[in-house]
Amino acid sequence: MSSDLQKLGGFSALIEAALYVTGFGLFLTVLDPSGYEGHVQKVEFLADNQVALYVANLLIYVIFGVVLVVLAVALHARLKDSSPAVMLTATAFGLIWAGLVIASGMIANIGNSTVVGLFSESQDQAVLLWLAISTVQEALGGGNEIVGGLWVLLLSWAALQSGKLPKVLNYIGLLVGLAGILTVVPGLGVLMDVFGLGQIVWFAWLGIVMLREKPSAP
Repeated sequence: MSSDLQKLGGFSALIEAALYVTGFGLFLTVLDPSGYEGHVQKVEFLADNQVALYVANLLIYVIFGVVLVVLAVALHARLKDSSPAVMLTATAFGLIWAGLVIASGMIANIGNSTVVGLFSESQDQAVLLWLAISTVQEALGGGNEIVGGLWVLLLSWAALQSGKLPKVLNYIGLLVGLAGILTVVPGLGVLMDVFGLGQIVWFAWLGIVMLREKPSAP
């Protein structure tokens, strides 16, 4: 297990936690859509905050996904020997999640730009396009967290079996992963926030552990 890879994974986990905090902060302050009612006003909000939304999507979707690939690979290297089958499955879900998140952010940014350009010509067409783009984006990376939840749950289970991460951290990971999986159930949308807030704690603690501990030699 490469020490450099584990350090890179640790930094990646801390970056993920910071991106989550940044995302929550942006959408609770600068990008709070309160006061914009109805579809037309929602598109107006998009036009009024196009640059800020572009930066937000770039950070919390595209960059998040890129960094997630590094973390998934580092955790696979750390845990694969003790639970090879579980980690192979977990890493597959981790990489799929990264791809979905990146795609979601890219679709949002390109789509939003098209919607804003169309809005001055036809509000009705702009609204219809925005609804279509929003639906696709939500389906890929915002509407539920089942793929991310499966990644966190499976690798936490593997880590619990191997003893290569703190037990309490693994139990937190199991709960966070379960919350993410259950977001696919209608009416349990509140678990999206539970998953997001739980991930901040989980990513931050994981990053500290990976940076502090010296991995054993192969």
